[in-house]
Order: sequence, then C-alpha cells, then structure tokens
Amino acid sequence: MKKTAGFSSKESFTEEEILEMEQRFIDKYYSGDGKHPIRTLFGLFKGHYRRLFLSSVFFVIKTLVILFKPLVFANILDTLSTPGISPEQFFKILIVDITLVLVLAGINIPFAMLYTKFQSIASRSVEAGLRGAVVKKLQKLTMKFDTEMQSGRIQSKIIRDVDNIHTMFDQVFGAALDVVVNLTYIIIILITKGDWSVISFFILSVPSAVIISRLFLKKFRKKNKDFRKEMEDTSSRVVDMIEMIPVTRAHGLEHVEVEKMNERVTKLALKGHDLDKYGVLFRGVNFVTIQVFSIACLAFTAFLAFNGKLSVGDVSLYHSYFFNFITYINVILNLIPIISSGSEAITSVGEILGAEDVEENEGKESVPKVEGEFLFKNVMFGYEKDKPVLKGLDLHVPAGQTVALVGESGAGKTTVLNMITGFYMPDSGTLQIDGKNIEDIDLTSYRQHIALVPQASLLFSGTIRENIVYGLNREVSDEELGEVLEAACLTSVIAKLPNGVDTVVGEKGSTLSGGQRQRVSIARAIIRKPKVIILDEATSALDTVSEKKIQTAMDNLTENRTTFIVAHRLSTIKNADKIVVMENGKCAESGTFDELIAKKGAFYKLNKSQV
Repeated sequence: MKKTAGFSSKESFTEEEILEMEQRFIDKYYSGDGKHPIRTLFGLFKGHYRRLFLSSVFFVIKTLVILFKPLVFANILDTLSTPGISPEQFFKILIVDITLVLVLAGINIPFAMLYTKFQSIASRSVEAGLRGAVVKKLQKLTMKFDTEMQSGRIQSKIIRDVDNIHTMFDQVFGAALDVVVNLTYIIIILITKGDWSVISFFILSVPSAVIISRLFLKKFRKKNKDFRKEMEDTSSRVVDMIEMIPVTRAHGLEHVEVEKMNERVTKLALKGHDLDKYGVLFRGVNFVTIQVFSIACLAFTAFLAFNGKLSVGDVSLYHSYFFNFITYINVILNLIPIISSGSEAITSVGEILGAEDVEENEGKESVPKVEGEFLFKNVMFGYEKDKPVLKGLDLHVPAGQTVALVGESGAGKTTVLNMITGFYMPDSGTLQIDGKNIEDIDLTSYRQHIALVPQASLLFSGTIRENIVYGLNREVSDEELGEVLEAACLTSVIAKLPNGVDTVVGEKGSTLSGGQRQRVSIARAIIRKPKVIILDEATSALDTVSEKKIQTAMDNLTENRTTFIVAHRLSTIKNADKIVVMENGKCAESGTFDELIAKKGAFYKLNKSQV
C-alpha cells in the first residue's frame, strides 16, 4: 500500500482501528478510581511510540546550538580576558567556536523538519482517529442520548475539543522535550563545574515556581470549564438560529434573534475575557519572577567573580544557563493553561466516548428476514420519568397490513413509530416483531428491512441520485432508478433540472421545493424495497395535485408490505386497512375508514372537525 508522508493512502481508518482508539481512551480515562486526562492523552499514542522516540532524537540534535552557545560565549570571554594571549591564538579559538555554532545552527533546519514530520504524523493520526471514534460512538448511542445532547454541543466536541486535545499534546510534547533536554544539560554542566554555591542558588529558585503553579492551577481549571460549557451552549444556539432563519424572517423577528445572539456571544466573550485576564496575570507573575531571579543570579555571580571565585566567562555562562533554567521552569508553568484547556477537552470528549447509554446489539439474534407482524402488549413508555406517553398500549398489526395512526398532538403517534424503528424500548410491557421480542433482536439487521420517510425531509448536499441510493449496498441500474423516479412522481421534476438525477441539491436540498424534497425522500424509501414502511406525515409538504399523484404510487408501494402512516390529513388514509385512533397514550378505537365513520366515535369527530 502506497505511503505518503507516513500516512497510509487509505481514505479512512478501519472500524477495528476506531474501536481500538475508543477502548484505549476509556481504559486510560477511567483507570484507577477516577478520571485521568493526561494519562488518557499519552495512552492514545499507543502504536506511535517509535515515531515519538525518533522525533525526540531529532529534537535533541536540532537543539544542540542552544545548548552549546553559552559555553562558546563563555570560552570567548575567558580567552579575551586571558593575559598574554597572542592574536593568532585568539583568532584560532574564535574561528573554531564560531564555526561550531554556525554548523550547529545549520543542522537545525533539516532536523527540525524531521522532528516535526514524525511528531505530526503521530499527533494528526491520533486526532483523526479520535474524531472517528467519537463519530462511531455517536452512531451506537441511543436516541435518548442524541435528543438530550444538543447537536451544537456534539459539533463543538468533535471539532473544537479534539483540536484542543491535539494542541495540548503538541505543546506538552514539545515543551517536555525542551525542558528535559535543556535542564538535563544545564544540570550536567553545573555538576561538572562543581560550584555548589551557584547550584544551591539554582535549586532555591524552584520552590517559588511551584508555589505559583499551585496558587493558579485550581482556579484556572474552573475558568476553563466555565468557558468550555459556555462555548458549547453558544454553538448549540448558533445551530438552532441557522435552522430557524426561514421562520425568523417570515415573522419579521430578525431583531429578536440578533438581540438573543448578541447577549449569548457577549456572555461568551466575557467568559473568554475573564479566562484571558487570568492567563495574562498568571504569565505576568511568571515573567516578573524570571526577571527578578535572573537579576539576582547576575548580581550573585558578579559578586563571586569580584572576589575571584569565578571567571568573567563563568558569569556569562551561569547567567545564560540560569536564565534558561528559570525560563524552562516557566515553560512548565505556562503549560498549565494549555493542560487545563486540554484536560477539559478530554473530559468533554469523554462525555461521549464514556457514555453508557449505548444501543447494545452484540450477541443478539440477527434478523435476516422480516414478515412485518407487530404486537404491542400493554406497552408503557415515557421520555421522562413519571411522565408516560404510552399508557398500556395494546395493538396488533398483521404482516402486510397498512395501519394509519391518527389523533391529537401528544397522543403518542410518533412515539409508536419510534418504538417500531427500535429507537426506544418499552418501560414495561412488550413489543414483538414476527413473534420476537424487540429487545432480543439485533436492531441493526432488523432496520435493513425498514424504510422511513419522516415529516422533515432529510437530504444532504449531494446529487439527487446520491440522496436516493443513500445507504444501499448494491448497484442500482438506470432502469430501476427510472422506475423509482416514476413511482415517486419525480420524472417531470428531473427532466427540468440541468443535470438530471446528477444535479446537486445544495445544503439540506435547498435548491428543491419542499414537495420535491419530500418526493426524493419517498424515492429513497421505495428503492430500498422494504418489508416495513413508516410514513410520518410523508405527504404533508405536497400540494393537493402532487399528493393525489403520489397516493397511487404509495398504494402500489405498500402492497404486501406492513405500513405505518401518521397523517393529520384524514383524506390521505382512506385506503388504510386499519385506522387506529390514539387518545392519551392508548388505542381508543380502530377499524376501517367506513367502519369508524359509521361508528360516530372519536375518529368521526376528528374527521368532522376537518370538514
């Protein structure tokens, strides 16, 4: 397989790689008795340790110029202050020292590139894998989780939080190498020099840095958490605002939305400003600490040199190394905001990867074939505890029957459809499909036999062809596609488009009318050749003429297939085999259209109210 810059030419990670990434995250994050963001971060890089090691080696090589420069400068100063040295000796030493520095400076570029190459391959692979793991987990979570976790929050976690995790690793890895390499080298030089008075001075500077970090860390974490939550709220609100733009404009409420968003973004800005101020204060205190200790070191070593205990070159050497020493301590302290932000991002991503509200299908019975018989037995269900929507529903639907669910809003019609698709399970009672309890079957295999046409037509910004054949695992001939277009009353629409079925429909199908988008959704259902069809107000966006045209196609489509229809237009369900009137989470009455009209009960009243 071809490799490019260390990456595989394959377009995406395999499912096994993504699952492994998810498992590594969970294993490290929840290891021990608590949550461990930093342990989680480096645990994600399993399989990349060789790259990180090579990157570290190249980092050391590229840093040599910084390590040796103070020694070279000290040597030149000592040479200058050496009594009786000849010009030839001085220039010889000067040329050797300068040449050494130039060579080390020159090799910085290629080795910096090698360091970045291996480090970037590792970090970007983990970044992509982590996003893939989040997306994979989202597809496994229950609809309840999806409903409670707003789309804006999820978007923020996938994009912003994973990016923060990547940034934290880049900063921590690079800074850790910088600190370890430089501090190790400085300590070796100090011990070699053997001046314990200076070594003691270096060591005494560390406690102040530690005290500063302890004072700021806890508060910084809280401010990062507050900012992250505010960012998620704002992201969610932006998504809602964009989706509501047509309604907002139609009602002339632009100023209301502007005021709401201004209030939201101002609140976010204030949270960010508060975080920035605290960060500046933190870094400012560190900067002042560095300067104070640096000046103190210069004064201390100058005093030792004045008393003949150090050379002039040693003063320069110790001052340079002390400045580097305290700077690297400061680098560690300046990582606190980044680590805090990254740790909060890991916690945020952990809300998805660590979520236990998962639809479990492993080990359950696969469903290779569906006849389409449904039986609700005393089903109780509520989206919220102690607030049931279905209250002991009993309903039998034989295979191949078309059932229409009608009733007032909130009666439980859509909830019944959600349970048929397996999005929700009964709180009590049972739902059987072909005699099997829905809780005992593999829902993924079961859903291969279902086609859903929701009230809001869901299209993506591809071509009409791509939207219709979405999710199919087989080739579709032009002849078959033409039959589907005819059945969905799309033929005349396609004929007027510039590129026919290969016309791009725009974001969410924006270039099509509401009725056209719904017909594309219906065509998507028809082409799947399902055994169970769910129509949730599927003709609500169609005009009267289009509705009449498509009704015939729907009658042909639903023949010998179990069909569930939710419709408020009672005229669209006259041909249903059974009409079920829902009231207060139960089946109030059922029968054919004529039977229920003759009965003059709940359905009769609904029908009369629409006349």
